[in-house]
Amino acid sequence: MMINRKNLRLINYRAVIRILGFLLLFEALFMAIPLGVSIFYGERDYYAFAVGLVTTLLASFFVLSGVKTASRDLGRREGYLLTATVWIVFSFFGMIPFMVSSLSMGVSDAFCETMSGFTTTGCSVLEDIENLPKGIHVWRCLMQWIGGLGIMLFTLAVLPMLNSSGGVQMMNAELPGVTKDKLSPRVSQTAKRLWLIYLLLTISLSLFLCLGPMTVFDGICHALSTVSTGGFSTRNDSIGAWDSWYIKLVVLCYMFIGGVNFALIYRASMGKIKSSWKDETFRLYVVTIIVLSVLLTLGYIINCHPEWSAEVIVNPLFQVVSTISSTGYSVTDYQSWGGFVFPILLVLMCVGGSAGSTSGGCKLDRVIYLFKNCRNEVNRCVHTNRLYSVSINNHVQSPEIVAKVMAFLWLYVGLILIGGFMLVIMGLPVADSLFVSLSCVGNTGLGAGVTAGSFSVIPDAGKWLLSFLMLAGRLEIFTILVLLTPGFWKK
Repeated sequence: MMINRKNLRLINYRAVIRILGFLLLFEALFMAIPLGVSIFYGERDYYAFAVGLVTTLLASFFVLSGVKTASRDLGRREGYLLTATVWIVFSFFGMIPFMVSSLSMGVSDAFCETMSGFTTTGCSVLEDIENLPKGIHVWRCLMQWIGGLGIMLFTLAVLPMLNSSGGVQMMNAELPGVTKDKLSPRVSQTAKRLWLIYLLLTISLSLFLCLGPMTVFDGICHALSTVSTGGFSTRNDSIGAWDSWYIKLVVLCYMFIGGVNFALIYRASMGKIKSSWKDETFRLYVVTIIVLSVLLTLGYIINCHPEWSAEVIVNPLFQVVSTISSTGYSVTDYQSWGGFVFPILLVLMCVGGSAGSTSGGCKLDRVIYLFKNCRNEVNRCVHTNRLYSVSINNHVQSPEIVAKVMAFLWLYVGLILIGGFMLVIMGLPVADSLFVSLSCVGNTGLGAGVTAGSFSVIPDAGKWLLSFLMLAGRLEIFTILVLLTPGFWKK
């Protein structure tokens, strides 16, 4: 595609590059945390984080010194370009510790693992999790925590200069959902309040987990990956390794919270708890969990005939909440429950949690739009002259928003099918290919069949494909596809 110099001036590249320089500085500072952990535990792999930190710092200083002045004006195009670019740049620098450490991972493996971390997908190409260096454990979970609420949302909280229309575009491009609730007139204040809630949830969960059988190290790691609904664990058997009802129930509660719109959590913290139940999406979220948990429990009892105990109820409920919130934790081998479990998991992986949460999937909000729009079309067949509208929480939605939701759902399904088809070409079974594609687009990270234990069996080309699917799913497709349209680069 030929792009002339006149068209290039339509985008403020200097501002985009300079902000990327600031963001690399923040990534280097985050990388200092696993470096300190490695030194504290006397691990030889500390040099991997030292190399990553120094490399990222040098890149940051090179960019900031090379682009000293730039207009702060960021429009819609700059917002989309910066949002999509920063996730790729963070993953390229974030994979350095995996490559330099004793793991000696290849580029494809390291990039896929890093992208899985930042997008909170939670699928891993590593086979033996328990024997990883503690610094690597912390970095994996910290990447998920950074990406859970969003890299750009963190930027909006710490860089007040982005409190403009460009900042709003970046928040809309990154936060999952249909519409974004502003908790404050200034976008930077909204970002700060969301991150404050996020931080408090992480700290409280760390304390709760440390009060149980988990060590302080395991508790902090799992708090980072649970609140972000990422699902990376320090054990091969995930949460099931502790075999503790206390740990299961605590993690279950926080996974449930992770699938709730953070705006509702904020209002609940301000004493407006009753307003949460008035939200249609929240009600559907609760009802979906209850109904599918009952179905999963009944199927588990009928097919597996387990001895009656509390785990007959808790384990299916845990798996349902883990899947709908896209966390991807497990407490037992759910594949042994029977074939009935996969249709339920597929539904949960597709719908995900609420808009404005850290969960993946297409979001329950869009399911409501789809159902109401389909109902209107059926009624219109009988009453052809009557006008119908889609109303959410007693607010009539514009036809433009409804059309965008319908387009997104078509693109969502299409991306899953295309991803699955390409994986079949690469040699994976058809059912496993579609499951993996859905898992990555929905940022759930669950594996099945050949990928049940690890995604290492997927060829290198497939890992790059999965990285793209994870990124497109995390940024909700439009942010990525818009960059591929010629109109984005022209007036």
